[in-house]
Amino acid sequence: MKSALLGAPLPTSAHAEERLNNAEALAILSSDALSSVAYATQEIVLVLGMAGAAGLLYTLPITGLIIGLMVIVAISYRQTIKAYPKGGGSYRVSHENLGPLTGLVAGAALSIDYVLTVAVSTAAGIAALTSYFPALEHYRIVLCLGALALLMVANLRGVRSSAQLLSLPTYGFMVVVFMLLIGGALKAAQGDLTSLAAAQQNLVLAHEHHQPAEQLGAALTPVLLMRAFSSGCAALTGIEAISDSVLAFRPTEWRNARRVLTVMVAMLAIMFGGISVLAHQVGTVYREHGPTLLYQLGQAVFGNGPLLLVLQLTTLLILLLAANTAYADFPRLANFLAQDGYLPRQLTSLGDRLVFSNGILALSGFAALLLVVFNGSVSRLIPLYAVGVFLSFTLSQAGMVVHWWKQRGGGWLGKATINGVGTVVTAVVTAVLLFSKFVQGAWLVVLAIPLLVMLFLNIKRHYRQVASRLRLAADKKLSLPPAPAQGGAPVVVLVGQLHRGSFEAVRYARSIARELVAVHVDLGLGKAEAFKQQWQRQLPEIPLVVLDSPYRSLIDPVLEFVHNFEIEHRKDRDHFCTVVLPVFVTRHRWENLLHNQSTIALRSALRAQGTRVVTTVGFYL
Repeated sequence: MKSALLGAPLPTSAHAEERLNNAEALAILSSDALSSVAYATQEIVLVLGMAGAAGLLYTLPITGLIIGLMVIVAISYRQTIKAYPKGGGSYRVSHENLGPLTGLVAGAALSIDYVLTVAVSTAAGIAALTSYFPALEHYRIVLCLGALALLMVANLRGVRSSAQLLSLPTYGFMVVVFMLLIGGALKAAQGDLTSLAAAQQNLVLAHEHHQPAEQLGAALTPVLLMRAFSSGCAALTGIEAISDSVLAFRPTEWRNARRVLTVMVAMLAIMFGGISVLAHQVGTVYREHGPTLLYQLGQAVFGNGPLLLVLQLTTLLILLLAANTAYADFPRLANFLAQDGYLPRQLTSLGDRLVFSNGILALSGFAALLLVVFNGSVSRLIPLYAVGVFLSFTLSQAGMVVHWWKQRGGGWLGKATINGVGTVVTAVVTAVLLFSKFVQGAWLVVLAIPLLVMLFLNIKRHYRQVASRLRLAADKKLSLPPAPAQGGAPVVVLVGQLHRGSFEAVRYARSIARELVAVHVDLGLGKAEAFKQQWQRQLPEIPLVVLDSPYRSLIDPVLEFVHNFEIEHRKDRDHFCTVVLPVFVTRHRWENLLHNQSTIALRSALRAQGTRVVTTVGFYL
């Protein structure tokens, strides 16, 4: 079942980093940012609509402010790309320059951002579909979860479709949006573009907000304008993706990454600004769960012809591709955090298809929860979205200021000034986001970030305690009890690392063994040779067999070895081979989640194979 759904396992030797040319990188790494134009203007219009036609007049000034902010952030990230040519995500930059705690705040903010990227992009993509097929609106949640399941399975398969194929949705969307903007400009110049008058806008909005049209203008307050600005800042999500993935480019990596970042921001500014201008010209009004703003603009410019369908389909595809970007970035971030000991170590393991399967499953589960809780509504998810993005922007830029100050190379002051301006601007925007959206849902992010940081620190403390309990002197020869003078059984003891837990298992195995062999499985992590050398120094009298596992499976090589060992050593029905497995016994049940529990799976597999004596030696942490 698993193989049919996800495909056959891939060997570790097949793992290679795909390098992209600039055109491919623009399409694949920019999909998150470029797709945001499908809902950024829409969310501005939705908030301003609370103040009627008078509020909608502020659509263009707010769009202009966001485009200016976009340029500032892009210039700052150009600096980061050159300074961190191997990838400079907010977590790494903050961790190295501002300290571990600040890095964890950035990591928590980014984790929330990636989950929200999947939820928002999936919900927006399904909204594009239901706008064209209104009968599907009642099945919005089911469609969202179905799309999410497809994304999850596709990423678990780890099938790397050609970059050209993945580029099609992005370039298709860009072409259709530019056709929309050019067509709208031509129609407006010819006087053929139907516009909704202010009085009609007020009637529609009064009905939507259940109040008299003449009272709508009273809602036009600075707080409302800040809320609209905050909602539109969703257009900046995804800008960091290029700085995270510098090594995905062809040489010279940092130079190509900067070029693509510049083109991406230019395209994003033109598309976002153009859609806002067209929406202002048409007088479009957006209502939650109604036809999307982009659909309404397409209808006004293209009519109900095939181009409108193409617009909606390309919108759906680029939004799903944007969600797919988070599936690449979140497991990588989780892997970094887990390597540093802040998340369960299982998140560092490559699955059968050479992807971080546990990270993909976790991301899918959290995104599904958000989609269900928020009813698959883009407008309800947006208030949570931009806070984590801008917090990570701020910490990354502040980290870069410290980076330049530490190096003090040529032109360091100018570089630090650029990142310093970026820090101040994004910090102000973060404060505006928190103030204007706190009640609408941003409080959840404010609560979640410190809780996540506390979780990271507790996990780190647990791993430190475990390491302290398990530590052995690395070069000291270890003493073992004598083997039984007579009798005893042939014994296989499995050892992953040489520490106090596995040493206790070896000591027990020696006390019962007539013939003893230790088995270590090489999972392709490049640590097998060092382990063999340590074993020869500390336990030279115990034979060690290292089993290669090209598919990173612990169970299959052990099953095969034990099967052959039993055939070789089982003399008659009265003699049994024994398999000894070391196991950790944690103080609290929840701590079991921080260990891979491979002993349980291996013990079950051995018994299913027919091994009659499987003994676990517990080590109490």
